[in-house]
Amino acid sequence: MFPPEPEKPWWYHLSWALPAMLAFGGLGWWLGSRGQETVEVIKEVTKVVTMPTNGPVVYVTNSPAPRTGTDLAGQPEETNHFTASRGVPVETNRADALRIGLTPMDRAQRDAPGFDVTVVDFSPRAPRTDFEIQVALDRAGYSPGSIDGMSGPQTQAAVVAFQHRNGLPVTGAVDAATRKAFTLESAAMVTRTVSTNDLARLERMGRTWTEKSKQSALAYESVLEMFAEQHHCSMRYLAKVNPAVTWGSIAAGTVLKVPHTALPLPAVNAELIHIQLAQRTLDVYDGATNLVARFPCSIATRVDKRPVGRLEITTIAEEANYTFDPARFPDSPEARAGGGKLIIPPGPNNPVGTTWLSLSRDGYGIHGTPDPEKVGRTTSLGCFRLSNWNVRRLARMVKVGTTVLVE
Repeated sequence: MFPPEPEKPWWYHLSWALPAMLAFGGLGWWLGSRGQETVEVIKEVTKVVTMPTNGPVVYVTNSPAPRTGTDLAGQPEETNHFTASRGVPVETNRADALRIGLTPMDRAQRDAPGFDVTVVDFSPRAPRTDFEIQVALDRAGYSPGSIDGMSGPQTQAAVVAFQHRNGLPVTGAVDAATRKAFTLESAAMVTRTVSTNDLARLERMGRTWTEKSKQSALAYESVLEMFAEQHHCSMRYLAKVNPAVTWGSIAAGTVLKVPHTALPLPAVNAELIHIQLAQRTLDVYDGATNLVARFPCSIATRVDKRPVGRLEITTIAEEANYTFDPARFPDSPEARAGGGKLIIPPGPNNPVGTTWLSLSRDGYGIHGTPDPEKVGRTTSLGCFRLSNWNVRRLARMVKVGTTVLVE
């Protein structure tokens, strides 16, 4: 405005500022009185205190200290583990938990939050956690990679394939419609007891190619490695859900919690394998063009070593051995010593894993790997690597002559 409006005195602004301050203050008081107890609980779990000794981490609350004797429901007071409506663990006394509507955590939740530990009295339902989503995807044939309880890119790629197959909006996110389409017919987490047969299968792997060639098999080196692969999860995750286990000296009779993935896939006759290099996925289509399986895969590091085009399966070999050629590994002791080719025996720690599918291009194939955590990277010399459990599944879907399209 020109000329400028005359400046007003300071008290003039109280005519609008004071009523606004009173209104906001009243709204804050009203909201606080309605949600005070719930807010306090959520705030409490964010306050973590580590005791000065080597004891456990303790969650400190603002609630009164646990009382002795019995609570309002007549239950002993020593049970101090509860869960909020959003699944947040809270530690408080039982009487206060009942007063503000928290529910006790059962043993399964305390040991592995969100998981069912036994198959007893399990009612089919939709999955509730990222871990259960991964198990449901694995059972359906859409592999999330190594199960780790976290929804990463490989889990999202598996969700996309599941949504395609079931006519759902393709988002890669587990929305309400997608979650409803999943059904856990049995518990996602079960227990397994280490047996003497399990321990007898362990064998230390040679450190050089020559040492490996003299072994009867390239078997598992530890129970942790064995159970992680057999239950399609990462070793880190298996150790996480069994925190009290000393893996280096595990004994027969030890009971472990493991993902419940030991279920057969629906029978599939593959008509087409479609490998997408950019996505690092291997898709399986049946004769009706349904996307019936998806597996993450590794591809060649060098672009010129990636076979592109239409190929086909020429050989299917389970429990495959591997021919080590020193010429391809010039830095190896065998190459420096001028040694010849070596036959490396089969086993999960064989360089091609447990299974080999030859392609109609000399030297190329689809095979397993002793390093499932690296699946999905650009790490191979040219072949397509899958986890051992997924390449075994694939071998049961294909036949000699099945088309493989690489794009």
